[in-house]
Amino acid sequence: MSKILRAALAASLAAGLAACATTSEEPTKPAAAAGKPLPPGLEASADAFASTYRPLPGRPTALVGATILTGTGAQIEGGVVLLRDGKIESVGQAAAAPAGYDVVDARGRWVTPGVIDAHSHLGVYPSPSVPAHSDGNEITDPNTAQVWAEHSVWPQDPGFNLARAGGVTTVHVLPGSANLFGGRGVTLRNVPSRTTQGMKFPGAPHSLKMACGENPKRVYGGRNRSPSTRMGNVAGYRAAWINAAEYARKWDAYRSKSQDGEKVDPPKRDLQLDTLAGVLRGEILVQNHCYRADEMAQMIDVAREFGYKITSFHHTTEGYKIADLLAQNDICAATWANWWGGKLEQFDGIEANAALIHAAGACAIIHSDDPDLIQRLNQEAAEALSAGRAAGLQISEAEAIKWITANPAKAIGILKETGTLEPGKRADVVLWDKNPFSVYARAERVWIDGAVAYDRRDPAFQAKSDFEIGLGGLR
Repeated sequence: MSKILRAALAASLAAGLAACATTSEEPTKPAAAAGKPLPPGLEASADAFASTYRPLPGRPTALVGATILTGTGAQIEGGVVLLRDGKIESVGQAAAAPAGYDVVDARGRWVTPGVIDAHSHLGVYPSPSVPAHSDGNEITDPNTAQVWAEHSVWPQDPGFNLARAGGVTTVHVLPGSANLFGGRGVTLRNVPSRTTQGMKFPGAPHSLKMACGENPKRVYGGRNRSPSTRMGNVAGYRAAWINAAEYARKWDAYRSKSQDGEKVDPPKRDLQLDTLAGVLRGEILVQNHCYRADEMAQMIDVAREFGYKITSFHHTTEGYKIADLLAQNDICAATWANWWGGKLEQFDGIEANAALIHAAGACAIIHSDDPDLIQRLNQEAAEALSAGRAAGLQISEAEAIKWITANPAKAIGILKETGTLEPGKRADVVLWDKNPFSVYARAERVWIDGAVAYDRRDPAFQAKSDFEIGLGGLR
């Protein structure tokens, strides 16, 4: 890398901490109804808290001679990946790098798509872990669908930088799981920024965190209120969806009459029901915390009753018991390799869970739910792969890499933009010093939208949080 390029990119990383610019990808505004528009804030708008993300400036780059796992199921030996204008330009066999490209000698190394964590609490449960920073769970009511995780994210969480050193380029941050409806999740680009909006993935759909099982019944049963049982959980979901369907019906009727020229008062806006109605309209993706197989089957029935889709189950300890059902309903299963026994609903967890789900044709994901594990998701995927092979499943590394790249991208609604190394997609790329399924592998360099966002060998590309500056020996 030239000294000029090094200086330019280092300056761009610093600028990410000091400036926030408007993205060129503006959110789509809802179609205006006929007649006089409502005053601002009285109708849900896609413009609220819009992304201001702006990619770091990059250079045309050629990664030459690597073993490439594309995230599509292919493995290319001695291949070349070209990055240009923030996009993947081409992926293929070895060829001479075009003139004007910065050439990275990747011989003996491995290249993958950027790692994506579909279940993180970075920023809402940041480091240091103290009550002043504990903003991930609005534990005040079984239904807090009105809250948004992005309003709790602290961009200065040092965990974002540590995750980037583990190859993580995109993070899906969720509220906690104390409630039946925990609130909206947000998808972030893992870049330094002063604001959450400066990290927010442009155009990524909102998600809704739901939780079943022990957590909500323990939290609210302990307060002598509903739900205190699993049947109370299900009754709570159903009551909420009934209210949401009625709310959506009233807004639909208002818009129809207004467009026909009738003078009619709109319904009063309700933030909680805005979120639930967005799910019923297919605009917001459901991310459902659930461990037991029988409860996941029940949640599928609840979704069918009210006409919405569950995008992913999270934790999914017993996913292997209903892998065929997950495949039939096109529901992803986000899990770990070896988190077992933390509570009774985790009791039947097995290391081959993700591999068995994958073998059944379902969408398997390795997630973190943890600020330490997010730094080594490749190792967790390796453990799950090893357990699957020990169980007799023939799964290639080219397929297993999907568990931390393409499949989480699918689950959070951004697969058209990232998650695989394909021409036209965002140039989110990791260069590993070894096979990423080795316990010894480390991310050497990380590109986000074609710009170097991390370089293990160059401190200029090892961003520090403002919180860390000046800590000295306390760090």
